[in-house]
Amino acid sequence: MSASVLYMSMSLDGYIAGPNDKPGNPGGDAFMRLHEWYGFASDPGPNAESIDTSGIGKQFLEEIKTTGAVLSGRNTVEHVDHWGGDHHDAVPIFVPSHRPPGPSVAKYPLVTYVRDGIASAMAQAKAAAGDRNVLVHGAYTAQTALEAGVLDELQIHQVPVLFGGGRRLFEVLPARVELEIVRVNDTPEATHIRYRVRR
Repeated sequence: MSASVLYMSMSLDGYIAGPNDKPGNPGGDAFMRLHEWYGFASDPGPNAESIDTSGIGKQFLEEIKTTGAVLSGRNTVEHVDHWGGDHHDAVPIFVPSHRPPGPSVAKYPLVTYVRDGIASAMAQAKAAAGDRNVLVHGAYTAQTALEAGVLDELQIHQVPVLFGGGRRLFEVLPARVELEIVRVNDTPEATHIRYRVRR
């Protein structure tokens, strides 16, 4: 059965983006520090795409690439121009938003803006994914999906750093959410914890 799974790297103090998160600086200042465990350097330079990941980074990248659809927040997709219309393997991308998309999205047939709420966006993403999981990105999207009861699992990569500022993953939640730990991979670079949302 398909599950919706949030994948996020997070500092110990709960930040998934540094200060000055904006177009041209996606993820904010020092954002790549949260992703060094993948095999990327803090300052990846112009050849970041050619850096080869191995070990646990490769394992999680392969896991992400098995997902059949992406559901991502508007802030996330617009800061990276919708990943050029293809997050991975030509799977559909769904963006819950109350506002119509900007003009650039017309270039990307795989991207669909869903304007009637997070539950509808998740239902469409799961239908498109078939028996594969839905990859979820974004802080606000995670919060609203939890509130609506449509987020099934969380894969958190907790990095041993204190950011002290930026964008927190769970800044505002309407109520307590109980989680069950289903997998832990501990490495010197990060602790990778998979949670299931208890309902």
